[in-house]
Amino acid sequence: RGYDVKRSDFPPQFLFGAATSAYQIEGGFNEDGKGFSNWDAFCRINGIWIGSIKDGKSGDVADDHYHRYMEDIEIMQSVGITVYRFSISWSRVLPRGTLGGVNKAGIAFYNKIIDNLLLKGIEPFVTIHHNEYPDEFDDRFLGDELLHFAETCFEHFGDRVKYWITINEPVLTSYMSYELGLYSPARCSPPFGHCTHGNSDVEPLLTTHNKIVAHAKASKLYRDKFKATSNVNGMLGICDNSMMYVPSRNTEDDKEAARRAMAFGIGWVMDAVIFGDYPPEMKRILGDQMPTFSSEEKILLEDSIDFIGVNHYSTLFAKDCIRSNCSETSNRPIRGFVETSGENSNGVLIGERTGMLNFFVVPSGMEHFLNYVADRYRNKPIIVTENGVYSYYATNKQHDPANDVKRVRYHQSYLAHVARAMRNGADVRGYMVWSLMDNFEWDLGYRIKFGLYRVESGTLNRIPKLAALWYRDFL
Repeated sequence: RGYDVKRSDFPPQFLFGAATSAYQIEGGFNEDGKGFSNWDAFCRINGIWIGSIKDGKSGDVADDHYHRYMEDIEIMQSVGITVYRFSISWSRVLPRGTLGGVNKAGIAFYNKIIDNLLLKGIEPFVTIHHNEYPDEFDDRFLGDELLHFAETCFEHFGDRVKYWITINEPVLTSYMSYELGLYSPARCSPPFGHCTHGNSDVEPLLTTHNKIVAHAKASKLYRDKFKATSNVNGMLGICDNSMMYVPSRNTEDDKEAARRAMAFGIGWVMDAVIFGDYPPEMKRILGDQMPTFSSEEKILLEDSIDFIGVNHYSTLFAKDCIRSNCSETSNRPIRGFVETSGENSNGVLIGERTGMLNFFVVPSGMEHFLNYVADRYRNKPIIVTENGVYSYYATNKQHDPANDVKRVRYHQSYLAHVARAMRNGADVRGYMVWSLMDNFEWDLGYRIKFGLYRVESGTLNRIPKLAALWYRDFL
């Protein structure tokens, strides 16, 4: 079934790594001058309609990476990864954003991580904005704030960091924050949810637009001011959550729906940062609702990335809602009049269930997705910046690090299809497992576990799962 995959199936220079983000693993939420972040505040809200975080916990301590970073770098070395993707905590480096100065202790912390990674032969791969920002400002108006943060990161770390992501998952985070209200700042409207403020049909469009423009400004700054003077020949990209969509029924309507779903998915951001404008499929559906770029912004946006970052986990069926009955939330312009599901109209599942809604194991979807991206975007270099599966066993065996066979099979099969896409001609340069270790999974808290390493409750000891041992042997 495509599980026979070897390191030799990939070129010697191919990057194999693991990924995390600051709020999800660091802890140390109020130490050494760190400011209060949007998620520090969000996890303390009582009585908002979603009932706050599912397990009532927060990232105050998380995996305590802030104090255990050397131990974590050593486990990376023991696995044998050659690249580590992590994010810079905005509120640790700039506690008050543009309203205050740089926190030297925050800069020192990330300098220690970068320097020790390089000493161990691991390439640092830095995400600038990963869902966390100082609580004093509102990311609906993200713009100069992100440019200031990006410049601070480039200035202090750009001499050693070769790979940069400006923003992680701009579309998904806008959906979660401003359509569904599940992420900070919890804004939404019916039928998507019942928040106290927000407009689910409009705000995701505006917030994603502002992030894309902010990315373009940061990219120009990096290329004009920092890349030329750096000795690391840096590369800058952006990444988004990257589902593959296939027709639910063998009809022209559903084939067109799958094309729309891809445009409203990976196309939303990547068309903008490569071609300089939104996908025509989106503009046809949304019309005047779709924000527009000025001519100056289009120039900034076009080819503003050196690589495409893809966070790919799963594949779904797409059903047309223009000529078929659909749910109220799907039958809307913001969703492209597409209903997505893991089950088609004949009751056939697209792949193995994981227990999480709309997350099915479909290894071939990785290959089809990479082929799609290579075709649509003129074979621009691709890096798989996240791919993983969470523990989804029916019993408490999910807490047994040895009982990790499904995670191993997931990575084996998805990697086999990465190799196949490369043989088809896709220019894939790297692959990162989400995640290095179990962590705080945003609104879901600690209940779902994606890590190669288990983090023991209480002691926070790192225990390798079978997948960590497999990855080590594979590498």
